[in-house]
Amino acid sequence: MRVAMIGTGYVGLVSGACFADFGHTVTCIDTNEAKIAGLREGKMPIFEPGLDVLVAKNVREQRLFFDTKAAEAVRNADAVFIAVGTPSRRGDGHADLTYVFAAAEEIAKLIDGFTVIVTKSTVPVGTGDEIEAIVHRVRPDADFAVVSNPEFLREGAAIDDFKHPDRVVVGSDDERARAVMQDLYRPLYLNETPIMFTDRRTSELTKYAGNAFLAMKITFINEIADLCEAVGANVQHVARGIGLDKRIGSKFLNASPGYGGSCFPKDTLALVTTARTANSPMTLVEATVTANDRRKKSMADRIVNALGGDAVGKTVGILGLTFKPNTDDMRDSPSLDIVPALLAAGAVVQAFDPEGMTEAASLLPGIALKDGAYDVADGADVLVILTEWDQFRALDLSRIKSAMRAPRLVDLRNIYKREEITRHGFDYFSIGRP
Repeated sequence: MRVAMIGTGYVGLVSGACFADFGHTVTCIDTNEAKIAGLREGKMPIFEPGLDVLVAKNVREQRLFFDTKAAEAVRNADAVFIAVGTPSRRGDGHADLTYVFAAAEEIAKLIDGFTVIVTKSTVPVGTGDEIEAIVHRVRPDADFAVVSNPEFLREGAAIDDFKHPDRVVVGSDDERARAVMQDLYRPLYLNETPIMFTDRRTSELTKYAGNAFLAMKITFINEIADLCEAVGANVQHVARGIGLDKRIGSKFLNASPGYGGSCFPKDTLALVTTARTANSPMTLVEATVTANDRRKKSMADRIVNALGGDAVGKTVGILGLTFKPNTDDMRDSPSLDIVPALLAAGAVVQAFDPEGMTEAASLLPGIALKDGAYDVADGADVLVILTEWDQFRALDLSRIKSAMRAPRLVDLRNIYKREEITRHGFDYFSIGRP
């Protein structure tokens, strides 16, 4: 099939490359000329493991194309995907749909013959209705159907998530559109991936509900971690004890500095706003948003306390700045709360992240960016593990200790065992463990 993908951000680029790998002909479209020029040369605008190889393969085999002009690709497409950004709108937390509606207007002017317009961007309930109205207004004669097809991609594992998903959700009551979507996802259907067909509004809400539930699960175990510290219990054992219950499951039960990234923060805010507008407030999600914001801000206090309560003139080494490993994404990362608070407390901060250094240079002025973990440890009064990159899981602790001014380790991801660290002469601080 012929696919036009509007937007070459995280969702659009990964989805376009994977659809091309399924055998479809895909054109990814973006108004950013520099980005398109880079993609044509094989330069990825984001870090995602395996994406460069997947893109190069499908470009070489002439199934994947990049363009700044939408006309030809949209006119010839069986399906046009809207995969543009929907950031939180300043002031009210609602999803900003400016780019979505602009894409809908452009698509309306260009479609020729029956075309399925697919919303891949994460959008509030009812957005599909608005897109439909826009297309009708711009092109009263157009033959089209608007479909909701939310993405469920984890940064760092997006290609595998697209090709081996838990489920595919398609929201449409149009039988022709459903047939097109079945053909697009045919390789998954043959692999018996559950493809759930529902109405458009239910599909839109499913995405938000899923992310809100996972955000609540993370926040729940973080609050249990605080309780564990207060009563002398071990949060990792509690998490295993409840995670073995199949009704609960073990995923998203790792105590942490709080959730961040491109999805959970903005999607929980958007869901809260939608619920308030519908006069059906979601108090659990509201509490989750508040608790997570508070938690990220409180992490700096833990680090200062490890320094004896005074950070003035002390050097803090930070390992990891992105919100999770295997991505260069720093959106709403805990580091964006923790590092400024440490600087305000008078600390000197030096840091390293395997993929986030470019973003960090602009987002975290005032810190010293180092070349690796051992450079970060050099002269530090405390070393903080903030993101659980694999390369931080097997540090040479003797080398780390000899480089530091004082052997203190604050492990905000619980990737080490206390006995191992203290055996090397460190003062060790973790989350939710006695």
